Amino acid sequence: MTAVGIRLLATADDGFEAEFQRVLHLPAETDAAIEQRVAEIVDEVRARGDAAVLEYTARFDGLQAERVAELEIGRDEMRAALDAITPAQRAALEQAAARVRAYHERQLEACGRSWSYRDADGTLLGQKVTPLDRVGIYVPGGKAAYPSSLIMNAVPAQVAGVREIVMVVPTPVRGSVATGGDGREPGPARGERNALVLAAACVAGVTRAFTIGGAQAVAALAFGTATVPRVDKITGPGNAYVASAKRRVFGHVGIDMIAGPSEILVLADGSTPPDWVAMDLFSQAEHDELAQSILLCPDAGYIAAVRHEIDRLLPGMPRREVIRASLEGRGALIRTRSMEEACEISNRIAPEHLELSSREPQRWEPLLRHAGAIFLGAYTSESLGDYCAGPNHVLPTSGTARFSSPLGVYDFQKRSSLIEVSEAGARALGPIAAELAYGEGLQAHALAAEFRLGHDAPRGGR
Repeated sequence: MTAVGIRLLATADDGFEAEFQRVLHLPAETDAAIEQRVAEIVDEVRARGDAAVLEYTARFDGLQAERVAELEIGRDEMRAALDAITPAQRAALEQAAARVRAYHERQLEACGRSWSYRDADGTLLGQKVTPLDRVGIYVPGGKAAYPSSLIMNAVPAQVAGVREIVMVVPTPVRGSVATGGDGREPGPARGERNALVLAAACVAGVTRAFTIGGAQAVAALAFGTATVPRVDKITGPGNAYVASAKRRVFGHVGIDMIAGPSEILVLADGSTPPDWVAMDLFSQAEHDELAQSILLCPDAGYIAAVRHEIDRLLPGMPRREVIRASLEGRGALIRTRSMEEACEISNRIAPEHLELSSREPQRWEPLLRHAGAIFLGAYTSESLGDYCAGPNHVLPTSGTARFSSPLGVYDFQKRSSLIEVSEAGARALGPIAAELAYGEGLQAHALAAEFRLGHDAPRGGR
């Protein structure tokens, strides 16, 4: 097998900046044709409900049904799947869910509680935190099964106190549009319902589930149909059609984020075995040809060693063609002048996953400002975070870690301000509010405050 043509860059070289920008450039994920098609699907589902869902499910997934109710997965089927999987699989699901739940319960303690206080005049001020009533979780299923994604979305919703968690997951017939349309993709045969996904749904507290996917599933959740309940928020990853649909229904419902291709940035000082780092780069590259894997390191010899391991290990990878396309298209091995400069470049990239593969990760971590998740030390592989470490693996991509955060309990809650003004408080606050209201030309606002100052208060004196 030929060597992988991954870019080798150095920050000290002339032309680095231009080449670096080419590495970061992301081809458009959706084009006008996708946007137009999604608009049609969303509008049809909104207008015709179940009938449109059935038509699109038959067209895109190859699943024929007379009623959407036939596409619903009952709690008994989820429980049966949990009982049927191997003991090792069940233990892995339950342990992963327990760790994710424990982490998100800490979030609830830290920021998810209501609070209030009274100031000196007896006025009560506070915040009331309440969970969303119903959320929809999209679980990809066209080409593979993702029980880990289900856990990462459902468990924090459950911890937040969401009463109803509705899962949608496509189960396309092999050879349907969702699996490539020509039978080459190894997707599920005859709409098979993946046992591990159903078992995970049982463990994670999913209350209702439907075997529908794509833009039609997003639209059904956003607007509701005779069978699929309308939700308050939709979370979970998907393809370009799902992302476009989430963007289109935002405002009718909340969404978590518009996720791009997966990313990993390894910031290394040369102390980690190079084959470990090579495999960590593979771990994101195998997701998608557009996934991005970058190594930043000041040691040229170490970069060469990692490159050697990439070439040595790639032939044994089942998804080697996807990995090669990803590394050659969007990957890079970058030699920096120092670890400090590597941290500066990392902050410019703001990666989804940032591995700080160093003898002294605590030394460099304070320099890192922008990342979806930071993995400290050689033993902390990103894959552990994907499955079972505890923090959420739904993370901001495409540089949005500059202003966005991982999915968490707070995404399934809303906050209401609490204000109870005492009589003394009204006397103290009224003149302030009235002064500002008159300044804005809003007399009714001013009078509403002045009426509460007492009978001797001026009313409309301006």
